[in-house]
Formats: sequence, structure tokens, C-alpha cells
Amino acid sequence: MARPAYSAISSYSRVRLLHLLQERPRRTVAELCERTGLHANTVREHLQRLIDGGYVVAEPEKRTTRGRPRVLYSAASADENASPIALRKAKEAAARGDLMRRVMPWTDTGSGTLPTEAVHQLDALVEDLGEAGFDPVVDEEALTVDLSPCPHASSAPGDRSTLCAVHLGIMDGVLAQAGGPLHVAGMAPSCNPADCVVHLGR
Repeated sequence: MARPAYSAISSYSRVRLLHLLQERPRRTVAELCERTGLHANTVREHLQRLIDGGYVVAEPEKRTTRGRPRVLYSAASADENASPIALRKAKEAAARGDLMRRVMPWTDTGSGTLPTEAVHQLDALVEDLGEAGFDPVVDEEALTVDLSPCPHASSAPGDRSTLCAVHLGIMDGVLAQAGGPLHVAGMAPSCNPADCVVHLGR
């Protein structure tokens, strides 16, 4: 099965590009080339993969002068930078989650304390992480997502910090675009890079 979503993160070059867009939206290809040292065609190809995964959105620059407008790229979020792909994926994940809970009620491990919107947020998040090759364990009462063992634990320490920041940003974006009260509050500190527990907040 193709994994369009997090295949975007299988390349560290795409991780770096997404990190730059999470730090500051509305960047041009020329700007991203300058920051990464990548060729413009390579940057465009990487950006398209990120767009197809629902993690980046593109918009034409609004100009008051004549000439072809530049394309501006931003990390997908819940505001004006929402991704139609991410919104569709979240809606489909919620529908599948509702169906599973109805047909196989024993799979519903929640305590019933979360509102429907929050449950749907978790549906979207679990599916997104699953497509990435993660096997997330969600504790609805503690509002944690255990991603251990982290598949990026063997990365260089400098790369790991960027990867963690990008993954947390992606998770927060998925929750925000799914719509509901939950957001990423942070990651539990650990001296073992293989341990990864993300805390959610309301």
C-alpha cells in the first residue's frame, strides 16, 4: 500500500523543507533553495510530495503590480492554510472510526469522557501515524500517544531534534484540521531516544 502521507518524511530534505515552513509560512521556492542548498526542481518535487500528503499548501502571491505572481508555500494548519487533502483525510478517518466502533464495539477503548469531536481528532491522528509506519498507542484518559519505539532513534542527534519538531508540528496540524479541542502539548522528556510519548492538551 502506498504511504503518501509520511513518505514525505522519508526524505530528510523534505523534513528540512517542512521544518522551514513550520517556522515561517509563505516562503518561495527561491527562499527554500537558498536555505537548503537544493536545486529548484528538487525543491518543487519535494513540495509536491508534501502537498499530496496534506502537510503543505500553496497559494499565489497577491500582487498589485503586473507580472506573474510567485507561489507561496506554507505548512498546513487549521486557519487559512488548511489543506483540502488533510480535511478530507480527517473526515474519512472519523467515518471509519465511527463504523468500527459501531460494528466492533469492543475496539472502543475510550472511557466515554471525550467529546465526539475529540474522538474524531484521535481517529485522524492514529490513521495518519499508522500510514507513517508508527504503531501509536493512545491513552484517552491520560491524553498521551506512545510512539515508542521511535523509528528515528538512530538518527544523528541534530537531525533527531528537527525530526521531532516536524513530527510534533504534523501531529498538531492533523488535530487542528480535524477540528476539536485537542492539541499537542509537548513530548515527555526521556534520556532514551527510542522512547517517544506525546502529551495532548484540551
